[in-house]
Amino acid sequence: MSKAIEAKQSVVDEITGKFEGAASVVVVDYRGLTVSQVTELRKQLRDAGVEFKVYKNTLVRRAAETAGHAELNSVLTGPNAIAFSNEDVIAPARIINNFAKENEQLEIKAGLIEGTFASVEEVKALAELPSRDGLLSMLLSVLQAPMRNFALATKAVAEQKEEQGA
Repeated sequence: MSKAIEAKQSVVDEITGKFEGAASVVVVDYRGLTVSQVTELRKQLRDAGVEFKVYKNTLVRRAAETAGHAELNSVLTGPNAIAFSNEDVIAPARIINNFAKENEQLEIKAGLIEGTFASVEEVKALAELPSRDGLLSMLLSVLQAPMRNFALATKAVAEQKEEQGA
């Protein structure tokens, strides 16, 4: 095999590994963004542990097919960048969605959420979910409500008994 083909195959293998290991993937069109805007987006993503890369579409198509995500091929036209997150499912969608609100040139095309293809609407819906800590606090609040209500009812009954006894 020629060196060029070997180099391309190693890139395809790298992308395939990222697709298979990612908790979530977001594909965006970054046309129209300035270098400073892209740098700022990369910094925000890097701080959240998200990798943001630009690859040739043909290599990404091959990697997507190898990883079993051929449905992504329909959005791989024009200049694309891909955000890979191995840990936090929501982070890339949230950061990119918030950045896209401020910079209209950034366009979310599609994504993968835990190995399942996600449309633009689904990626944006994921971005609007509360953070993990927010969800945990909501759950804790729901779990505490019955106990709190029971305690309040018990206190009200005790106070009523005291009033009747006095």
